Amino acid sequence: MRLLERDDVGGIRLTKDLPSNKIPPYAILSHTWGPDEEEVSYEDLEDDRAVYKLGYNKIRFCADQAGHDGLKFFWVDTCCIDKSNSTELQEAINSMFRWYRDAAKCYVYLTDVSACKRNADGNPSWKWAFQKCKWFTRGWTLQELIAPTSVEFFSREKARIGDRNSLEQMIHNVTGIPLEALRGSLLSDFSVHDRMAWIKQRNTTREEDIAYSLFGIFNVQLPLLYGEGKEKALRRLREEVKKDEVCLADLRSTDPRLDKKRIEEAKGGLVTNAYRWILDNLDFNRWRNLPESRLFWIKGDPGKGKTMLLCGIINELEEAIITNRQCCNLAYFFCQATDSRINNATAILRGLIYLLARQQPRLLSHLQEYSDASKSLSEDAVAWVALSKILWGMLEDPNLKVTYLVIDALDECVTDLPKLLDFIVRISSGHVKWLLSSRNEVLIEEKLKPDVGRTRLSLELKANAMQVSHAIDAYIDDKLSGLASLQDDPPLMNQVRDILHQKANGTFLWVALVIQELSKDDVESWHALQIVEEVPPGLDKMYDRMLHEISRYRRDSELCRRILSVATVAYRPLHLDEIGGLSGLPEQIVRSTENVRKVVAKCGSFLTIREDQIYLIHQSAKDYLSASALIFPHGAPIAHRDICAQSLELMFQKLRRDMYGLVAPGFPIDQVRTPEPDPLATVRYSCVFWVNHLCHSVSDRNTAQLNIQDQVQMFLEQNYLYWLEALSLLRAMSEGVIAIRKLESLLERTHHRQLITFIRDAHRFALSYRWIIEQTPLQAYTSALVFAPVGSLVKKRFQTEEPSWISVKPVVDTDWNACLQTLEGHSSLVCSVAFSADGQRLASGSYDHTVKIWDPASGQCLQTLEGHSSSVSSVAFSADGLRLASGSYDHTVKIWDPASGQCLQTLEGHSHTDSVSSVAFSADGQRLASGSHDRAVKIWDPASGQCLQTLEGHSSWVLSVAFSADDLGMHGYGLGADKTWVICNDRNVLWLPPEYRQTCSAVQGRMVAIGCSSGRVFTIGFSQDI
Repeated sequence: MRLLERDDVGGIRLTKDLPSNKIPPYAILSHTWGPDEEEVSYEDLEDDRAVYKLGYNKIRFCADQAGHDGLKFFWVDTCCIDKSNSTELQEAINSMFRWYRDAAKCYVYLTDVSACKRNADGNPSWKWAFQKCKWFTRGWTLQELIAPTSVEFFSREKARIGDRNSLEQMIHNVTGIPLEALRGSLLSDFSVHDRMAWIKQRNTTREEDIAYSLFGIFNVQLPLLYGEGKEKALRRLREEVKKDEVCLADLRSTDPRLDKKRIEEAKGGLVTNAYRWILDNLDFNRWRNLPESRLFWIKGDPGKGKTMLLCGIINELEEAIITNRQCCNLAYFFCQATDSRINNATAILRGLIYLLARQQPRLLSHLQEYSDASKSLSEDAVAWVALSKILWGMLEDPNLKVTYLVIDALDECVTDLPKLLDFIVRISSGHVKWLLSSRNEVLIEEKLKPDVGRTRLSLELKANAMQVSHAIDAYIDDKLSGLASLQDDPPLMNQVRDILHQKANGTFLWVALVIQELSKDDVESWHALQIVEEVPPGLDKMYDRMLHEISRYRRDSELCRRILSVATVAYRPLHLDEIGGLSGLPEQIVRSTENVRKVVAKCGSFLTIREDQIYLIHQSAKDYLSASALIFPHGAPIAHRDICAQSLELMFQKLRRDMYGLVAPGFPIDQVRTPEPDPLATVRYSCVFWVNHLCHSVSDRNTAQLNIQDQVQMFLEQNYLYWLEALSLLRAMSEGVIAIRKLESLLERTHHRQLITFIRDAHRFALSYRWIIEQTPLQAYTSALVFAPVGSLVKKRFQTEEPSWISVKPVVDTDWNACLQTLEGHSSLVCSVAFSADGQRLASGSYDHTVKIWDPASGQCLQTLEGHSSSVSSVAFSADGLRLASGSYDHTVKIWDPASGQCLQTLEGHSHTDSVSSVAFSADGQRLASGSHDRAVKIWDPASGQCLQTLEGHSSWVLSVAFSADDLGMHGYGLGADKTWVICNDRNVLWLPPEYRQTCSAVQGRMVAIGCSSGRVFTIGFSQDI
């Protein structure tokens, strides 16, 4: 960036081009351009012609005003850019928004607004002129209005007439830009359509600049192509914006901002005086203000107000950030053990990355490196590694602003908490500050031991307990003031207040539950004192009382028990449409959502409803209910069994062919829109989770009380295809395949041979046709049935569903062949396949220049690795599965991180005219060998990428390389030398028809993967050695 510098005697000169980390505080000018011959250019300043031009008046104004504000440097667009240098112009336009945003002051000089003119009444008339001024009609001034921290407006007489804050209503009326945007809210909070509308009434001299002036508004960087026209420029902009939107959409599973709003509403709203004490806390302010204080941990027992305390802190930080025009980042996440979407470390990382990318969009580049791996970011097995690397990259980014990361309820992170804690303590960036809360738990205590950069605050310590007590007093006062029943009786209100103060014992949740009872419609003023005198202190005793009250419902206590048991063991919060059927409520209740709502309302204060979704009021409530013999008189496994049985019954009733009325057999899933009302509304949960509940209903697999086997069999034999269609419509096909595998594993020790046989066939059916059913739901009844083998039990059961419009059907196999599934996705011949050592991943390399990584259990493509410029000839996993090597016809070897899809190394050294034909890791992963058509073998250090040795001596191409391993013999399964047989212990056991013969193969235990010239990958599994 090149600036103008004003010396002590008023002279003006250009600085040299300054690097971004050496730019001093500066002012910036916003104005409307006059004719080119009047404006001062870069060349004019270089040649000392500037003072002779009319536009120099504006430059002198900016210099003087900057000096008045204590600024020595300033920037003016007409003369600080060398527009004859196309590279500099490109960089300047792509950096313009940032330059305006980083300016200490922005002066808007309005040559068509006079502060001296007066109207007939003698009052200044500048306000009318201001609203009609040309500045509001120009395209480039949009970002100049929004980006800077401070915007001041000056008349042509150089008189200050106001700033963006004082004139915001007038500016809003003229431009239509929301006040929130003018005040500094994140631009990403406004839709693409809304931001595009801000430019509609504006114009630019060059038509393409309408699009180019929006680069900063949408935080994109694109090349300038003057001459392409306005429409093409706008189309390029929209396409780039869409990429970012898609990238964020792939990442988002839950929006922490909505979770925060829901939590605040569920707890009756945030009371300012109940959290403001923390803002004066010495430890908190040390964390907030000192660079070396990087972690602040608030700990306390259940119900002590940790969550609402963090909500208040977040609000305070947000307000400060908006006031300072997004000077910092703030990302947060609220864990909730009762919701499987937000109770694990992967979800926490996803939420933090999502908010960070929205606030500082330049950080999206770290996410876009993994854009081809968007599917893997939703796969728990690999998502943690990828997401942790993404967040690590963001937090180590040199352009990262000061960033506050807030995580509430660490103790409710039920999956991978140790990994998350290790990640937190490893982050060393001085720009990152962690704010955490949790219960008093040993694991968290050990990981977050206080040191120089870490501070913890215990809500039970005496000094803090006093503050918490005062906060609870404020909370009680606020909530009682909202109770209509006490408004006309101040003495009674004081009595109630005093009793609540005495019994609260520093527990916000206890107070909230009592207030909730006092707020009921049937509570009169004369009931209030009796209620607060009767309620016992302490959460567990309060829960006992709530449960006792429910048991007193003569007619509905059993209905409430069922609702509470289902809500307690469900894997995610249930909707009103779902919980009635799952709880086995009577039909006359279930068919009315309002009736279900009434029953839920009778469940004391254990449950709360937000947007028709039911949540447990607190994790402590779940803990209490889980241990209650009243809620689970026969134990939790029986509750799981009942939910499974109800799920099967609901699906049996609801599922049918073509649930969404797609009609066309090839209707693609990405064009499917959920109808209103949704035919699947009552069974969405059941379709995905019924097998999980069945698994958790079995406490001892050897003595399994699987007394719903007949119901399972009837459902599968009559509804299996309808269930697969529903899973496709719900975008849950992979979960369905895994569920079938779980079911097969669960039932394999039983004696119900007919059911086991059908499930095995159903598993093969799902593996074989998962991909096409996932893409086009109705192909479950066409392609899947048509091409399934004659002996398939699923095909026989659903033969009436086969398409009648196919008059001559192809000849198919009699029974399932040895191929477990076919993995489709490559667009050309597959050259190489390899299993990871644990058999959990399968890699394939293809002539289409890509490497794909698959989940061999579900058949899902987890990653597509792109980077080679020619065919991929060989792939190999390291023994620990943490690295994947690929050799290519582009003469290189690449080493990848298979979890994230990131290319770690590109190894070059083989002849640039010859292909790499084979790669192999040593057993310890410390060496990598590659063979090439250049007749050489090279040994590499895969960590550094250094070539350690070149082995020469072959007289022709090297087609295969392998390391020796003393513990490996010629045992088990493999492919014979002529590629026509699968062999076991050197004996032919399975002949391969021509269409199954390999171009490459991989073996893992009793699993054989075969890549074919068709681009398909087949997997064959064996149950024993022959």
